[in-house]
Amino acid sequence: MKISLGSWAFSFGPYADDPIPFEKTVKRLSEVGYDGIEISGFPPHVTLDSHPTSASRRDLAGFLAGHNLAVSGYAADFTSVNPVTEGNKRRYLDLFERNLRMCVDIGSPSIRVDTIGAPGSIDDRDYQASFERLAAVWREAAAIARQARVKMVWEFEPGFVFNKPSEIVNLHQLVNHVNFRVMFDTAHAYMCGVAGARQHGEPETLASVKKFLALLEGRVGAFHLMDSDGTLCGDETSTHCPFGEGLVDFNAIAPRLLAQPDIEWWCIDMCFWPGSWELIESSLQFVRNLAGNAENVGKATG
Repeated sequence: MKISLGSWAFSFGPYADDPIPFEKTVKRLSEVGYDGIEISGFPPHVTLDSHPTSASRRDLAGFLAGHNLAVSGYAADFTSVNPVTEGNKRRYLDLFERNLRMCVDIGSPSIRVDTIGAPGSIDDRDYQASFERLAAVWREAAAIARQARVKMVWEFEPGFVFNKPSEIVNLHQLVNHVNFRVMFDTAHAYMCGVAGARQHGEPETLASVKKFLALLEGRVGAFHLMDSDGTLCGDETSTHCPFGEGLVDFNAIAPRLLAQPDIEWWCIDMCFWPGSWELIESSLQFVRNLAGNAENVGKATG
């Protein structure tokens, strides 16, 4: 497996007041031995404003190549346009196309999306209509992304609407496009699937992250890896705690992670964790060992 790390870990949360520059992050990941970087499309990293031209993006791609790092994905900033809101379709697709051009220019194989709105932000009377409206918008976006040869991946989490296991399956089915896949973040999977955090209506839980991954068989297009201690960060989204300090059974899910034929990246996601800069080396080693052990188990049982 190729292993990357999400650059947002050093610009969000505890790092927001004093973010680590993108260039410094690139140099550190290169020195440690990562294969790539997953790029934050939020300030102060690689945004439509900071890299507005093809020339500026080519320079960025050259900078990454010079440090032997590939791009595993681009986490675009769609916060200005809620795709669930009625009347936002054209504005969202316009913004989507602008971010898609960024992906093509910097060589990103995927573009990350989310549902923007927080749990509880949709009235019960409009819940199903909003669900269907979002699916229609994302179906068009997925088709546009396919033309650009960029995979569209949706990251579910407790901080955004439509986060129940059944909703995730149903939304993927309703979008019904070959280029639309689910991003499986192990911390979010624990909080959404096992803990049932911030769900709409009746709670819906599964026995384990492994069960959740099995439920999404054939629907996953990207992986983010980090542990979960079963708590929410700021009462909003999943706490991403260091590997080995949480409740995710990585040894149980690793063989299934490796078994996804069209996923070549495992991205380490330390979002909102204080001290994540000091965990760069140990996190890489953990994931390398995890992949190696799972591969050896697969060979022994195969």
